[in-house]
Amino acid sequence: MPVPWFFLSLALGRNPVVLSLERVVGPQDTARCSPGLSCHLWDGDVLCLPGSLVSAPGPVLVPTGLQTELVLRCYKDTDCDLCVRVDIHLAVHGYWEEPEDEEEFGIAEDPAIEEPRNASLQAHVVLSFQAYPTARCVLLEVQVPAALVQPGQSVGSVVFECFEAALGAEVRIWSYTQPRYQKELNLTQQLPALPVLNVSAHGNDVHLVVDIPEDQRFGLSLYWNQVPGPAKPWWHRNLTGPQTITLNHTDLVPCLCIQVWRLEPDSVRTSICPFREDPRAHRNLWRAAQLQLLPPRAWRLDAPCSLPAEATLCWQAPDGGPCQPLVPPLPRENVTVNKALEFPLLKGHPNICVQVSTWEKQELQECLWADSLGPLKDDMLLVETRGPQDNRSLCALEPSGCTPLLSRASTRAARLGGPLLQDVQSGQCLQLWDGDLGALWACPMEKYIHRRWALVWMACLLLAAMLFLLLLLKKNHVKGWLRLLKEDVRAGAAARSRAALLLYSADDAGFERLVGALASALFQLPLRVAVDLWSRRELSAQGPLAWFHAQRRQTLQEGGVVVLLFSPGAVALCREWLQDATSAPGAHGPHDAFAASLSCLLPDFLQGRAPGRYVGAYFDRLLSPDAVPALFRSVPVFSLPSQLPEFLGTLQGPAAPHPWRLAERAEQVSRALQPALDSCFRAPGTGRGMGPEAEDRT
Repeated sequence: MPVPWFFLSLALGRNPVVLSLERVVGPQDTARCSPGLSCHLWDGDVLCLPGSLVSAPGPVLVPTGLQTELVLRCYKDTDCDLCVRVDIHLAVHGYWEEPEDEEEFGIAEDPAIEEPRNASLQAHVVLSFQAYPTARCVLLEVQVPAALVQPGQSVGSVVFECFEAALGAEVRIWSYTQPRYQKELNLTQQLPALPVLNVSAHGNDVHLVVDIPEDQRFGLSLYWNQVPGPAKPWWHRNLTGPQTITLNHTDLVPCLCIQVWRLEPDSVRTSICPFREDPRAHRNLWRAAQLQLLPPRAWRLDAPCSLPAEATLCWQAPDGGPCQPLVPPLPRENVTVNKALEFPLLKGHPNICVQVSTWEKQELQECLWADSLGPLKDDMLLVETRGPQDNRSLCALEPSGCTPLLSRASTRAARLGGPLLQDVQSGQCLQLWDGDLGALWACPMEKYIHRRWALVWMACLLLAAMLFLLLLLKKNHVKGWLRLLKEDVRAGAAARSRAALLLYSADDAGFERLVGALASALFQLPLRVAVDLWSRRELSAQGPLAWFHAQRRQTLQEGGVVVLLFSPGAVALCREWLQDATSAPGAHGPHDAFAASLSCLLPDFLQGRAPGRYVGAYFDRLLSPDAVPALFRSVPVFSLPSQLPEFLGTLQGPAAPHPWRLAERAEQVSRALQPALDSCFRAPGTGRGMGPEAEDRT
């Protein structure tokens, strides 16, 4: 039965890299010969009758060697069969016999006898093929010009394509001439018998079907084939019998490859990467890509696969307009993923961002200094251009373009051109870059904004004083309004309650119910709770790593806190990550935000940025205090439900109520948790699975 061509390539590969067999299009057999020869393939098969050996009347053309090559005969783009191409090497054997009377008496040769000696040679070569249950014989007519007829010399070869065969079959090939002047050549070859793979899509799932005989054992591995760099293992399993491996469509990336091998010593491993052209895989790759700032002035693009993209620096104004590329003076450069790249800058600035784009569109933009240097500033970026004889000119980068400072344009930079030039000369502007062709300066604009609005502020203060006096005169009428205002303020404070992001390891269904009960109880305090249990659709669309990165950034920007719920599974993941830093995030399940978040959490703890941002917690009867890794004890770690008042006070921060109110809320949360705790301890889980789900199909 025809199977997709790339899976046949997998079964026939000899090296652990992607191997593409040559494809022959069309069902017709063909023959071709080396330069100088002419050949013709007879229509249809012939009878396989070698006949008896006969003596050669003179020089004859005979086969001297056989070579085979595996190709794919394709009828459609993905409908191909395995085929054996045969290369027959030919040579001239035998000599013309000299007449005895010519040698003895020196009689001149007869021209009629000399003519056949200078003629071309023609041979009918039979090619026989057997591979149970198939047997075929074809006839090739080959002609050699007289100039190439040299007794005992090779004259070239003729190639026949091709005989169809099955995986694992034993093929036997014979070749001889008609009439037969020598013993027939023969060749026996065993074709490889690796499993047949097939891929099918059902909704959001991708099924990898592995067809393996029940008595054979194979190893199957999924890995990211990164270029440059070594392959990163993602999932591995030993298989016996037919299997179905289920992948979520969000797990697909272009460099996701499949490797298969027999479970025996020194077995050959073959690999193929079937998702290179899959549009979903390319979308997932960009969702998983992440820009990171590396101290002191470097950055890195983290992604599972290489990306054909370019990066450039741009200036992002706080008004929300488009980020303006700094080209010139700073050029674009190709991006190498997972490799540190240096910023060509003297100083960092929160408004300087990195844009990563393909030739089609912009894919990523990140202002990497926003976390360390604060929010975007209302600074004016000045571009200095240096010409011959030390001629210098300054222009200000604005949405309309680069405006010369000393111009009559009706822009803010033109109006403040003189003062900005004085700021550069007096050293009040920060120099970001200095090169042979120019420089970049960031000039603060706060003082000019303050001057402009000074009178406005004075008018507002005067108006506020007049309103205050009016309220004092009519205080009896205002008391009711103030009471209503107080209630509105309290309602607004509740609406602006502190954000909390819960991260946990989904050990089993009971623990997930316990986490859901805790999240619901915290939501009633009120706290604005984010947990992956309530965001399954977003998690499937974005992937665990992208979802966590967005939630963490939003929570921390709003002054919230990230809560790490430790369990036996979470502790095991942390220790595994710390012991083997090459573990791939996301390898523990398509919805596991905890495993995906470790690559972002650990740098904060290692660099001392965790206090004030993170809080730890564990449940009394599920984990002992000593089980929490020492690295995470740099932040408060609470035991639940015994330390619920302290835990709730830390979550609510400065807006926490009085101790008696905290104790009351802790009692409410404890009552909400008790049914889930009892259920969890009555039926403990079996631990979380790793990798794609496998299902026997025996």
